[in-house]
Amino acid sequence: MSFPKYPAYKDSGVEWIGRIPAEWTLSRIGSCFAERRQKVSDADYPPLSVTKNGIVPQLETAAKTDDNNNRKCVISGDFVINSRSDRKGSSGVSPQDGSVSLINTVISPLKSIYGRFCHHLLRSTAFQEEYYKYGKGIVADLWSTNYNEMKLIYLALPPLPEQQAIASFLDRECGKIDALIAEQERLIALLAEKRQGVISHAVTKGLNPNVPMKDSGIPWIGMVPEGWDYSRLRFVAQFNPSKTEISYLPLNEEISFLPMEAIGDDGTINLEQKRKISDVQNGYTYFRNMDIVFAKITPCFENGKGAVVKGLLRGVGFGTTELIVARSVPSRVIPEYLFLFFQSDIFRKPAEASMYGAGGQKRVSERFVRDFSISLPPLPEQQAIASFLDLECRKIDTLIAEQKAMLALCKERRAALISAAVTGKIDVRAQSKARAA
Repeated sequence: MSFPKYPAYKDSGVEWIGRIPAEWTLSRIGSCFAERRQKVSDADYPPLSVTKNGIVPQLETAAKTDDNNNRKCVISGDFVINSRSDRKGSSGVSPQDGSVSLINTVISPLKSIYGRFCHHLLRSTAFQEEYYKYGKGIVADLWSTNYNEMKLIYLALPPLPEQQAIASFLDRECGKIDALIAEQERLIALLAEKRQGVISHAVTKGLNPNVPMKDSGIPWIGMVPEGWDYSRLRFVAQFNPSKTEISYLPLNEEISFLPMEAIGDDGTINLEQKRKISDVQNGYTYFRNMDIVFAKITPCFENGKGAVVKGLLRGVGFGTTELIVARSVPSRVIPEYLFLFFQSDIFRKPAEASMYGAGGQKRVSERFVRDFSISLPPLPEQQAIASFLDLECRKIDTLIAEQKAMLALCKERRAALISAAVTGKIDVRAQSKARAA
């Protein structure tokens, strides 16, 4: 959909803003906002979380601190932005009074700024990129932008009534896009749930609905086909095998390396990265072709990150320390079936409940995995189940990929629409008149 432009433009002289409508003005943030630095207690001002979806009551998953009296005050209508690069895009106008951690910058708009326009402008992708250009730090994860730098950033401002019109336009149009995004996310969740259901049923009930069943005696497995066995995982797999297996390889030999981001939630891996053995032999996780790897840390475990590793350079590799490696005993279980069992809710739900640690550092213990029981069909049936699930999961994964592509397009359109509106690339007044006509 195309939108009308303003009749006349001028060069703003500011790279991130570009050309702006002739009647718009430029102002630095320091001239439009006042920083709020008041320290308060979360006993008097309820704790808030600064998220990519705006400012909300403190999330259950948020890291807590014992320093409850050393927080920044937030008054309804203030704009709050997380200054750290690893929280990029976490910001918004607060709908309520409260308090936030000191890492956040709190600014109060002056009378020349309309709150909802400010919300859209300072959350726009274009502004966020400019904001982080003004940051400082030693490494990317510690990069931050404080108010002394932030206040120097230029903003393009229309007259106040036009700010209100732009905000109303974006609230309406973004609301439509958000509804589409929510529907696509719901479909993705339903497809993922269906995928889990197909896997869990096949690895506990098999493929033949008419086969006689027996009680496994294991609560989380329940009834299984009569010809099936069951065993603790420690008896059918070797866990975290020793890297002494590759002591014969030269230390300057390049092998495959898997950081967490190279491991998919659909059983795929990206083998682009390579490292010398000397660089990874200490402090990283070792594995070889046909081993199963899966994430042990939250949220990667819950997201299903794992794979049967294949195609490794020299047949071996190392990866993030947050992996558990399982090597199947060939006489008991094939790697593909073992991996699918690890992907099933039969394993994952109890494993999630067993996780230890605090906040975002919870992990599944190797001991829990070793002692967990697996249902075991005969080897030919394991292969049949693995082949069936490979086909079925591919179909579902294709549908999920299609929905994710649509989701990405919606988010891209939303971001582009906001940036265009708050920098004057579209005339929302003319758009509103056209709608009324």
